[in-house]
Amino acid sequence: MISRIDLRGDALPEGPALRDLLPRADFDVAAALDKVRPICEAVHHRGDAALIDFAETFDGVTLERVRVPAEALDKALAELDPEVRAALEESIRRARLVHRAQRRTTHTTQVVPGGTVTEKWVPVDRVGLYAPGGRSVYPSSVVMNVVPAQEAGVPSLALASPAQKEFGGLPHPTILAACALLGVDEVYAAGGATAVAMFAYGTESCPPANMVTGPGNIWVAAAKRYFTGRIGIDAEAGPTEIAVLADDSADPVHVASDLISQAEHDPLAAAVLVTDSPELADAVERELTPQIAATKHVDDRIVPALEGRQSAIVLVDGVEEGLRVVDAYGAEHLEIQTRDAASVADRVRNAGAVFIGPWAPVSLGDYAAGSNHVLPTGGCACHSSGLSVQSFLRGIHLVDYTRDALAEVAHHVVTLAEAEDLPAHGAAIKARFDWKVPEGK
Repeated sequence: MISRIDLRGDALPEGPALRDLLPRADFDVAAALDKVRPICEAVHHRGDAALIDFAETFDGVTLERVRVPAEALDKALAELDPEVRAALEESIRRARLVHRAQRRTTHTTQVVPGGTVTEKWVPVDRVGLYAPGGRSVYPSSVVMNVVPAQEAGVPSLALASPAQKEFGGLPHPTILAACALLGVDEVYAAGGATAVAMFAYGTESCPPANMVTGPGNIWVAAAKRYFTGRIGIDAEAGPTEIAVLADDSADPVHVASDLISQAEHDPLAAAVLVTDSPELADAVERELTPQIAATKHVDDRIVPALEGRQSAIVLVDGVEEGLRVVDAYGAEHLEIQTRDAASVADRVRNAGAVFIGPWAPVSLGDYAAGSNHVLPTGGCACHSSGLSVQSFLRGIHLVDYTRDALAEVAHHVVTLAEAEDLPAHGAAIKARFDWKVPEGK
């Protein structure tokens, strides 16, 4: 069911050569751009009318308006299953604890007497958040996007999620209930590239946003790329992925269940086991069959994901080699199930989030660890971070110098300006001293 890649015996290659040996899903965002471009421009020129037409085309629903009425949010919360509400409230509470600790504070550095640089942190003015609504419903993504934005102090938040035929053209009621729990009352029935375009350009009912965040399919990723430069984005999220670094101390039941848990997201989801134990590899393969038979989404998601080119069991000579492999892979989610897992995890350099030991599965992080589950995919963990309070903040430097402090460094500024053949830069300094740099400076 799942392929094997044997990297034992020979020395592992470096950098890109090692990455090229590892499994990864085909996810061609550039090719999708040609299809999302006319959709985005239709929203640009026709506004809400285009959103309504696309809801009928893509979602099979006829909308009277795009914005969700307040009474629908209230109704969804009132009718939410009490156990689901309790679980969401606990997820929100834990996420707030973690994200509140990420807040930045203003800091002033005295560079010289009379010369200071202050760095202050200012939240983005308005953010559009996206919650997918395709194969599954993701109220957890509402929590993971809204909480850090709120803790950053973003003054204007709006959320979009696809219209659902089953619910009369509204987004899924659990999505609406999560918004109500979080105090988000500006919600739109818009999905995929149309939602991103709505936030980027603005429409009659939705003011434009400065930034769009949230996971989605390839059309969402392509729309984010299309609007990069016009709006800020969190990332071009690709298919979800898990990598597990395990030795012979790992429980194959746990490892198999964790691989399956990610495979059930999408047929392009990646599940990768990196191990130095052929016995564990065999045991995990044996475990996959009965566990898959006992769950849902088998033929349309799990089996295609595990059989796809993006999933594999990778055999290595030891945990050290395994660390090199998972760092080259740069997984969205990385589990460490080895002896002394905490020490091994501390040495990981490239991962969206690291889950340590047998009692911290990825599923915990998806819902209730307190960490954020909007994470870099496709190897982007080697240069990017997951969503956080920092994602919604901008650092601004405030430079404050006295006359004496400027005079003390003026000769250096003039020298560097002349070295760069930018004499007017130097002249701007000289002008403050009657076109003379003070003697001895």
